[in-house]
Formats: sequence, structure tokens, C-alpha cells
Amino acid sequence: QVQLVESGGGLVQAGDSLRLSCTASGRTFSSYIMGWFRQAPGKEREFVAAISRGGPSTRYADSVKGRFTISRDNAKNTVYLQMNSLDPEDTALYYCAATNSPGFFAAIVTTTVVYDYWGQGTQVTVSS
Repeated sequence: QVQLVESGGGLVQAGDSLRLSCTASGRTFSSYIMGWFRQAPGKEREFVAAISRGGPSTRYADSVKGRFTISRDNAKNTVYLQMNSLDPEDTALYYCAATNSPGFFAAIVTTTVVYDYWGQGTQVTVSS
């Protein structure tokens, strides 16, 4: 099984940038579609971004399009989430997740149920 560890979160001011990293254990990282989700207090866990196995295809939540960029480096077993123009509404615990179940990079990768492995999360707090 895959173990995922997120890092890069912190306390920043509105308009700042952060880059989150998620590093996976094992030797099969390139076999997994990777996703980022976030959960704010009192809210459900929501989809942020996902990236295909090879990296050419990505999906984003409407709320982060144009501000966030997901990328991956399979040689480093790492997926990244570059977050620019951060807003206090981005404050949440950010999780990365992995799945090798979908045969195609489709809309299902925006749902939590498809992911088999989850990290423990990294906190992002954006102050105004």
C-alpha cells in the first residue's frame, strides 16, 4: 500500500503563495492518479485538483482555477500544489490522495470515494 505525507502548509497573509508537497512511499507512484482535497472547519471535504498518471491531464475546482496548479514529479514520488493569490477562504486542512482504480482520467477523480490512500493533511491558514 501507499503512504502519503503532505508538507508545505503554514500561516500566510492574503495574496501570498504556498507550495504544498505530497511524497509517496513505494515504487509505484507513477501508477496512481493523484488528487488534492481540503476541508475547512464545519464543512465537507472538497475537491481541489487532480492530475493524471503521466501528468498531461489536470482537473481543478472552479474555486481555484487560475490560482492553483497541480503538478507531479514521478522521479521524486511527489505531487505538488502551487497556490497563488491565497484568500482567507482557502484556509483548510489540505489532503493528498492516490488511486489506481480509474481506467480513465474522468470526472470521478473529483470525488473522495475513488481514492484508496490519504495523507494526514497539512494545515493552510490564510489571514487577512
